[in-house]
Amino acid sequence: MASPADTSAATKEADPAPASALPSWTFGGFGSLGAVRSSEKQADFTANPLNPGQAGHSHEWSTAVDSRFGVQLGAQFDRNWSAVVQVVSERRLLDSWQPKVEWANIKYQATPELSLRVGRIALPLFVTADYRKAGYALPWVRPPVELYGTLPISSSDGVDASYRWQLGGVKNVTQLLYGRTEIDVSRAFRAKASDLTGLSNTASIGALSVRASLLSADLRINYGKDFFNAFRHFGRYGERLANRYDASERRVSVVSLGFNYDPGDWFLMGEAGRINTRSFLGDKTAMYLSGGYRIGAFTPYLVAGKVHANTPTWVRGIPMRGLRPQAAERARRLNGGLNAWLSMISVQDTVAAGLRWDVAPSVALKMQYDRVRPHGGTSGTLINVQPGFRSGKAFGVSSVVVDFVF
Repeated sequence: MASPADTSAATKEADPAPASALPSWTFGGFGSLGAVRSSEKQADFTANPLNPGQAGHSHEWSTAVDSRFGVQLGAQFDRNWSAVVQVVSERRLLDSWQPKVEWANIKYQATPELSLRVGRIALPLFVTADYRKAGYALPWVRPPVELYGTLPISSSDGVDASYRWQLGGVKNVTQLLYGRTEIDVSRAFRAKASDLTGLSNTASIGALSVRASLLSADLRINYGKDFFNAFRHFGRYGERLANRYDASERRVSVVSLGFNYDPGDWFLMGEAGRINTRSFLGDKTAMYLSGGYRIGAFTPYLVAGKVHANTPTWVRGIPMRGLRPQAAERARRLNGGLNAWLSMISVQDTVAAGLRWDVAPSVALKMQYDRVRPHGGTSGTLINVQPGFRSGKAFGVSSVVVDFVF
């Protein structure tokens, strides 16, 4: 299995070059060609809610879940100034395979320890934050959906500062960032995150690295406001429900802690995180643990993942006793709509087994089987859920992917 460093210019920023060679340029890329089959035919399996997935109900086999292609251009102008641009094409809900600028930033190396960046920057969340799009750098077909699917945002527009320091034998990189981002979930659903503030620290000693991250942002979405305003016409109960679940203006928070231990012949890694939107989008805690053993060019591995809701996925809603028939019918529809949204807060368990085969220095073939069980009355991480879907029933996901870098 490749380590993150093995992806070279495809996934990292330009390293300082000798003064005589400046300015210097690097170019690289990465890609994944994958196919996925899900035995759940009443919904579609996807890696994150911004990807249509289309494996299960829509198609017997789907190439949309894991396939992507990215290129990266880096420039080192002098010993202090550098820049990087990364463009990724992957299947999205709205714009199909249209390429998107994932990174585009300028870096100033103020001292050997302190660096500053401005532009579009990778969010320092989760262990694989810097290379989650480059499948070749990952041991699995895809990052565990229970955790990584809870926050599909991977970059923000703003500034950050990174400081390298050492305590005893432990090397640390502390990163502080500030920015904003926005996402078009659908043609009627746009989410904007402003005042996005984050802090992370990555500590490394020998084969062990640990990353802790904290992020918060003001979330504004242009979806559901009229729906929740209708609740406010039903007195204090309706007002209370609207105040609790309306997501038009909320302060959201994300915390995560993860580790990776990789002495060479084997690896063990795990993460846990919590995302709290303080709205109908949910308050969830997710985690996974994964390990694998390298036998020549082959790496068999196991993964166990879990996500659960810290808030109810069903509520009684507006009391209908004493309401006139017309008002009671309206309340019933509002309650049903709210509970339909709450049922999309993921509660799910997954166990997976896979095999990675490094067929060439820059090419890896991976096969993976997941046993997924959404439960708690929810649809888990599935999308495009059909009326015949039943929560609590396990299903299988078979995946094959070819990852490469150049």
